[in-house]
Amino acid sequence: MNDDKKIALISGATGQDGSYLTELLLDKGYEVHGIVRRVAFENQDERFSRIKHLLDKITIYYGDVADYPTVWKIIAAVKPDELYHLAAQSQVGISFQDQFGAFRINTASTHYILSALKELRPDCRFYFAGTSEMFGNAVETPQKETTPFNPASPYGISKLASYHLTRMYREAYGMYTSTGILYNHESPRRGDEFVTRKITSTVAKIKKGLEKELRLGNLDAKRDWGFAGDYVEVMWLMLQQETPDDYVVGTGENHTVKEFVEKAFRVAGIEIEWQGSGVDEKGIDKKTGRVLVVVDKDLFRPLDVNELRADATKAREILGWQPQVKFEDLVKMMVKSDLKP
Repeated sequence: MNDDKKIALISGATGQDGSYLTELLLDKGYEVHGIVRRVAFENQDERFSRIKHLLDKITIYYGDVADYPTVWKIIAAVKPDELYHLAAQSQVGISFQDQFGAFRINTASTHYILSALKELRPDCRFYFAGTSEMFGNAVETPQKETTPFNPASPYGISKLASYHLTRMYREAYGMYTSTGILYNHESPRRGDEFVTRKITSTVAKIKKGLEKELRLGNLDAKRDWGFAGDYVEVMWLMLQQETPDDYVVGTGENHTVKEFVEKAFRVAGIEIEWQGSGVDEKGIDKKTGRVLVVVDKDLFRPLDVNELRADATKAREILGWQPQVKFEDLVKMMVKSDLKP
């Protein structure tokens, strides 16, 4: 162990954000340790695909972040200077189906980590990965740090509980704990189960003749989409400040799911037009007349959030951060990655 290096511990190290953050911290000279679920050991080719080029540079610990003895043991062994808690059940739709699981993983894990840090490493700087879903059906647009929370999913509620735990440990025990309220951030490393990657991967398969159609839910939902590689930088910047705080992080732009779909097909060289509306809407290939996009009412959420858009003024003014990758470039990046052989 190099005493001159800062030591960082990342939960969810094999995920999209974990992989980009690991790269960033290694570039900055950190000693990086990651926590991954034990199931990752059983399917290493898939689970470690995002960090396989980094495995010889980091230390991996297998364990469940929602198991307190495991969390305690890992923190005691690593003795981190900074801990980035990214691990979560992060799919909004699935959180409706597995509400107890969402709370166990998302809320209990945060509580366990904070409690273990308080006892073992009270000076460790802690980052919690919040989400725009905590605003849910927001009472104002755009949303900033003072906007009242109004979550509309078990996922958003579980994350909000963790946000308050993070704040409580800061205020009650004087610990350095910060929350990044991050808006949707995507990349070619995004899982296929998320709508943006579902779009880009299916568009690529349609282009290759491997799929016939793309089935989606609410095309009118608006989101503030950015590039995950930009967003991990703000995580690090937050923990370099003199005092801990919470920050809204996003592009400040809104785009609909329909707009994302249109741009994705355009990158693949396919122009589509729309017929019908609501659950009857279809996207038609202008050249062939073939139906490529179908709206499926079964894919609508029990409660949906129509518009989330960030006011990241605080992050820009205090942290000096602003996104670098534009929406169009993000879509292009993801489609071109999925089009590769």
